[in-house]
Amino acid sequence: MQNLFDKLPFNPEWLIALAIASLVLFLLSLIFIPWLITRLPSDYFTDETRHISKTRDTHPLIYYSLRFSKNILGGFLIIAGIFMLVLPGQGILTILVGVVFADFPGKFRLLRKIAQQPPVFKTMNWIRKKTNKEPLQEPI
Repeated sequence: MQNLFDKLPFNPEWLIALAIASLVLFLLSLIFIPWLITRLPSDYFTDETRHISKTRDTHPLIYYSLRFSKNILGGFLIIAGIFMLVLPGQGILTILVGVVFADFPGKFRLLRKIAQQPPVFKTMNWIRKKTNKEPLQEPI
């Protein structure tokens, strides 16, 4: 019986591209994920009222352009986080930050569910402690 990998075509260009993408995602996650976690208000997961966007009072074209861009970034981070579950990087934290950026029904319940996981919550507060930020309040 032949090995499964013998049946797959070997393409060195794809292997190099995947290695580069993995390295880039890993480096970006090391830089941007902690920065984004430190920008969350400490009551983000406990506050029952939603935080009003600071850009809400701007011109509608600017507001909707920023909202569209934020959703594109959120989608990219969610996809990158899913890849990071098997590639080097902070997969679950990247998915969490991607969900923070994206707008969809049930978003806040999902965020709380993810943040309630002890390893995730502990890691977020460890990052905030390193930057002298107030710890996040535990989700209800």
